[in-house]
Amino acid sequence: MSSLKNYNFKGKRALIRVDFNVPLDKETLEITDDSRIVAALPTINYILSQGGSVVLMSHLGRPKTGFEDKFSLKHILNHTSSVLGIPVQFAEDCISEESFEQSNNLQAGEVLLLENLRFYLEEETGDKSFAEKLAKHGYVYVNDAFGTAHRAHASTAIIADFFPNDKMFGLLMEAEILSVDKVLNSIEKPVTAIVGGAKVSSKIAIIERLLDKVNYLIVGGGMAFTFVKAQGGKIGNSMCEDDYLAMALNIIKKAKEKGVELIIPVDAIIADKFDNDANRKEVAINNVPEGWLGLDTGSETSKICREVLLKSKVILWNGPMGVFEMENFSQGTKDVALAIVDATKNGAFSLIGGGDSVAAINKFNLADEVSYVSTGGGAMLEYLEGIELPGIKAIRK
Repeated sequence: MSSLKNYNFKGKRALIRVDFNVPLDKETLEITDDSRIVAALPTINYILSQGGSVVLMSHLGRPKTGFEDKFSLKHILNHTSSVLGIPVQFAEDCISEESFEQSNNLQAGEVLLLENLRFYLEEETGDKSFAEKLAKHGYVYVNDAFGTAHRAHASTAIIADFFPNDKMFGLLMEAEILSVDKVLNSIEKPVTAIVGGAKVSSKIAIIERLLDKVNYLIVGGGMAFTFVKAQGGKIGNSMCEDDYLAMALNIIKKAKEKGVELIIPVDAIIADKFDNDANRKEVAINNVPEGWLGLDTGSETSKICREVLLKSKVILWNGPMGVFEMENFSQGTKDVALAIVDATKNGAFSLIGGGDSVAAINKFNLADEVSYVSTGGGAMLEYLEGIELPGIKAIRK
């Protein structure tokens, strides 16, 4: 494995796996959020600046049977050209003879975008012959798509075999891995993780691993009510996974044994229905009346979280405190976001990861005020759980 900054790209054609799976407007098919494209720019620009040329490959959406116009990467071509500041060429197929001719004719400083990899079923099945064909597009392979690193697809895990001495992570991928490793292996203390979201069941593996890594673990979101009910609290009609009550108690026990301070919300903003305009009030989280449900954390919980976060040196935020998409139930999540921003200003390292947390930090326009916002989604969660990701393993082996 080479390092991007130590590789000589002069006169070389780099085949880069990017994650351009960007959201498109259903009617106009225009990009509604280009953050994934922007995130790939440092790697692309670095290779071009070193005298190389670039072939970009990505998936878009979930096409079922071959070509589907709405999933064609041609719809992002103009915007990609605009963001890069140079015209990007387009290959209407990713493994046709025409596409190989286009990539072979690339000159230094030029960029070619291949058509959606998932128009071939072989991409998702990890087909070796398909990966071998894709490999013809480059002299060197760069994986800069952390968001797909947990998939054993042809373009993320198999293709690296065809570049035994010329494969590496892109700058985005490197930053993602370093950021998560900084949390998991921090020598600076205290380390605080905020794990929120709807269900305990989807976060058990992460919580159990974090108990060996953190000093404080803040539980938020709908999953908090499973912990509250497990301890005998009244939660009304709030979300709860009854099958996981014993698991919640076990987590509480493990945290105590490991010396981790487990922080469960003490109050909640409750509503008489799941609606932004519902009647609402603030109550103790273990005393929610029947017919009411908790949709956000309360003011006292925000104070407790803020106090912990401001004394933390390393912070991981994965999952919101409440239904932040509804304005009237967003304050708990916003309070945590603001506390993380202030802790970051005080010198803490803060990593925001997981779709909802990223959506929240962006909603509050605070993404530029934390240390790192992960683009990884499911890949970051699996990496946090300690799972060896195929896309990372393929480069490292």
